[in-house]
Amino acid sequence: MSRVIFRVPGLGPLLTLLLLLLLPQMASATHIVGGELDLHHTTGNNYTLTLNLYFDAINGQPGAIRPMMVAVIYAKSSNKYIATVRMGKLSDTFVQYTSPACSIGSLSTRKLVYSSTVIIDASQFSDPEGYYIAVENCCRNSSISNIVAPGNAGQAYYLEFPAVVRNGLPFIDSTPQIFPPLSDYACRGEMFYYDFGGQDPDGDSLAYDMVTPLNGHATPSNPDPGFAVPAPYSPITWGAGLSAQNQMPGAPTLQVDAHTGRLTVRPTDLGLFVFGVRCAEYRNHVKIGETRRDFQLLVVNCATNQPPRLQVTVPGRTTPYRFGRDTLRLVPGGNRCLNIRYTDPDPNSVLTMSTRAVNFTGQLPTFTTRTSGTVHAAGQPDTLTATLCFPDCADTKGKVFLLDVIVADNGCSLPKHDTLRVAFIATQPPNAAPVLTSTLPAAPLPASDANPAVVHIVLGQSYAATLLGLDADNNALALTAVGEGFDLAGAGMRFTPRNGAGRATADFVWNPDCGAVAATGAGSGLLVRFRLTEAGPCLPLPQERAVRFIVDPIPDPKPFQPSNVITPNGDNYNDYLYMPDLPLDFCDRKFASIAIFSRWGQPVFKSAERGFRWGGQGSGGLYYYLVTYTDGRRFKGWVEVIM
Repeated sequence: MSRVIFRVPGLGPLLTLLLLLLLPQMASATHIVGGELDLHHTTGNNYTLTLNLYFDAINGQPGAIRPMMVAVIYAKSSNKYIATVRMGKLSDTFVQYTSPACSIGSLSTRKLVYSSTVIIDASQFSDPEGYYIAVENCCRNSSISNIVAPGNAGQAYYLEFPAVVRNGLPFIDSTPQIFPPLSDYACRGEMFYYDFGGQDPDGDSLAYDMVTPLNGHATPSNPDPGFAVPAPYSPITWGAGLSAQNQMPGAPTLQVDAHTGRLTVRPTDLGLFVFGVRCAEYRNHVKIGETRRDFQLLVVNCATNQPPRLQVTVPGRTTPYRFGRDTLRLVPGGNRCLNIRYTDPDPNSVLTMSTRAVNFTGQLPTFTTRTSGTVHAAGQPDTLTATLCFPDCADTKGKVFLLDVIVADNGCSLPKHDTLRVAFIATQPPNAAPVLTSTLPAAPLPASDANPAVVHIVLGQSYAATLLGLDADNNALALTAVGEGFDLAGAGMRFTPRNGAGRATADFVWNPDCGAVAATGAGSGLLVRFRLTEAGPCLPLPQERAVRFIVDPIPDPKPFQPSNVITPNGDNYNDYLYMPDLPLDFCDRKFASIAIFSRWGQPVFKSAERGFRWGGQGSGGLYYYLVTYTDGRRFKGWVEVIM
């Protein structure tokens, strides 16, 4: 059996045990609005299981709120019991209206969140057909209009998830995060919309459909069976003429967009209606899991709310813009603004303008005037105006971009809109990219951050380079230099720019010292990015030159070839062993020592001085030497002493 970690915040183990014993004995109450389960991967084998339970804050009894809920995990292939998860209540908050001003006293929903950590490892969760989690609870609101005996109906919260190993490799999955519910109501005869769309943490594809809510096995006499029994779970019983595809009276009936999760309905009957939506997730075109949400929709009579209206005109034209017939052509030097008039036939209507890109990303046009106001009220106009201007640098590259211009009112239960889709083609003012030249070496092709130009500088020598930037449009130019992970001045580099209109020059000088050698690491060097940028309304990409500077040691004047014979006979000719051609020191890579050994391995001489002299041991023979440097370099050889 898998390990399950159980937490009830704020309760000790004895109180927790007492609650577990008392849970099945708690009285039933009609309070369930809906809910859903969520399984989220955190790290390693750790997952967080969460139950979001929506509770009727108007009709529900506070005593029906449980401090703990119990979930059970089963294998889909066999209904084999896998684990029990006890989830403590973490939070209790109210679900918000889209427009708080539209709240009504007969509708208020609380969101109760229960959660626990679950450890799911491959040894227990490797069934290729996956697993499901269920929680059972009772009872639904007795005032629900579209199911039979609603006060006796329970709810089975249900979720499916895949095995955590596939084809011998880890298979990580988190269930989709469905859009938070809203506490809105619908108006009879008016179009209602509701966003149940989700986001998948793993980037899986999501598909939505309407499903019949599950009733399960909980009853008023046994509201908490202790734990959910294996599937199948009985569905609720629809009222006459209703079904999964026709869950409430409407024209059109309640439906969900299979791709976006957007719910729409134009209800024809008053009442409280329960409905179910399923969100299935697919990876590589294979279904790997699903989650369900049950919820309720209250339909009431509302005051008549007429939609607002907007009209768009292009400066210089008297006729309104017509989508499908007109395409705006935004050219350099031309007028790039739209004039908008918007109004609403209802009194005291507060209107708000907005825009939405349809088939493009990037900067949206901006309003240069107020975007909201009140019409048909004392001291207020009947019609509002606004100006919407496209950026000077908008460039559609010859394609037709679509923009929705939207006006919304403050009507209840949801705002009504008027949307005008505007098609436009935009071109930028002509602007040639600036040109950067320099005495720096060119990068090898293909040029990239991983393949910059390389400059080798000998320690103690100075390196200088000049840079020149030119712009045919005479726009202001600026040359900059930035060290990759280091400060230029701190490394002793000097960069002196002289920026101006159409022309910019700069000098770069560096005389590296041993501090720079230490900063460069083991031959990796210091990377400097030289950049030429242009100031103007429509900026092309900056011109950049990346150069890696590597400090090299001073070359040895001649090869290291020490003498291998000495004759210490007192004639002042070849009496000593010394090594004037030792490799030169390079910052902290210095001569460390020389040791001389007899042919039997006994040490006979050692010195830490580069200028050592050794005159033998008073007897002839063959000796061996070992020269070491602080960076680990070693030089071995032999010398013969002839007396």
